[in-house]
Amino acid sequence: MLGHHLSANAARFPVSGRDYDWHTRKVLAWRISNTLEADFCVDALNEAIHKFGPPEIMNTDQGSQFTSFAWTDRLRRSGVRISMDGKGRFLGNIFVERLWRSLKYECVYLHAWETGSEAKAGIGKWIEFYNRKRPHSALGGKPPAVVYWLRKKETQSHQQEQRVA
Repeated sequence: MLGHHLSANAARFPVSGRDYDWHTRKVLAWRISNTLEADFCVDALNEAIHKFGPPEIMNTDQGSQFTSFAWTDRLRRSGVRISMDGKGRFLGNIFVERLWRSLKYECVYLHAWETGSEAKAGIGKWIEFYNRKRPHSALGGKPPAVVYWLRKKETQSHQQEQRVA
């Protein structure tokens, strides 16, 4: 299993929760909601765990979604270590904050969506672009999904070598 460190956050506009691989900057799952309830974040977490397996560590801010019983219980049941940034520790989630900035300036602020479903579709297209096509200088000009799958392949090969040895 690829050892990954996930981060989660809730946005400040039609509230969105998503899970994000710190090392590769790939958005693993996301949801959009107009409430601050934990359910939509837990749904995104469940999707990410189902598709990619549980991370070693989950880092979040101290938002009510991430301190809720539903969120912390799901992580504990999956054997995930929980890491929460201290109050005012914006650098703890710097990659997530950069993602939000990019999403807002490259997508959200450029559209005048009338409905939540229009916003969901538009954000979904941008996240697909971000994961599969948008180059990242920190990733050698590669998009997050490419680096994620290359890293996963390398990790699996290394694990097979260790089992043989």
